[in-house]
Amino acid sequence: MVLEGKTAIVTGASSGLGAEFSKALVAKGAIVYGLARRQERLDTLSRSLGPAFRPLTCDITVESEVQAAVGGLPEIDILVNNAGLGRFAPVDKQAADDWGAQMDTNLSGVFYCTRAVVPTMKAQNDRTGFGGHIVNIASIAGLVGNPNLSAYNATKFGLRGFSEAIMKELRASGIKVTVLCPGSVATGFGRKAGSHGAAQPMLPTDIAATLVHVLDAPDNYLISEVVMRPLRPRG
Repeated sequence: MVLEGKTAIVTGASSGLGAEFSKALVAKGAIVYGLARRQERLDTLSRSLGPAFRPLTCDITVESEVQAAVGGLPEIDILVNNAGLGRFAPVDKQAADDWGAQMDTNLSGVFYCTRAVVPTMKAQNDRTGFGGHIVNIASIAGLVGNPNLSAYNATKFGLRGFSEAIMKELRASGIKVTVLCPGSVATGFGRKAGSHGAAQPMLPTDIAATLVHVLDAPDNYLISEVVMRPLRPRG
């Protein structure tokens, strides 16, 4: 896909990987609708990126807010389901509210956003022969279970399964689906989740470059899954 002039939606756009994805897509000439709950952070990013970045305050765990934010967009070429959270704890100490928050954001939010954009992408395929591209940001935690990550593991394993299912379902409609599975990345995610992460993590710019590479691929070339790891995580 040629990214110049394309319309992209990035969830969790106000910080971390979401902000980096938004910067990379704007640099490639795309129009980016950035979804997040924190309006002030979206406004800061908007001042940095200019009019090609269009902030939308939205809690993706609320289906009506997702529909209000993106349901009226006439064109949607790219959806990056990036918003996610982790709250790590032993299974017998994992709070039910923390379990629910991870399921709501990491799985239900992805479902709401995906369901909202697919009709538009199918209509685009009927007009042009190509519908668009959905990229889901999973994790190495969707490949390997780890102690104290049972809830987070469950969501990311689930997201990989969801991604594979809709990849097979939507490809006939000209819609690509890719799942990215990064290991440790130098963002604030691990600290908020309750983990220190790798001593030498990957950089957000590295993950954003991989996203652009996947989106830049020819229309009949589908990269369905990418796993990324730091070469020397312990330094």
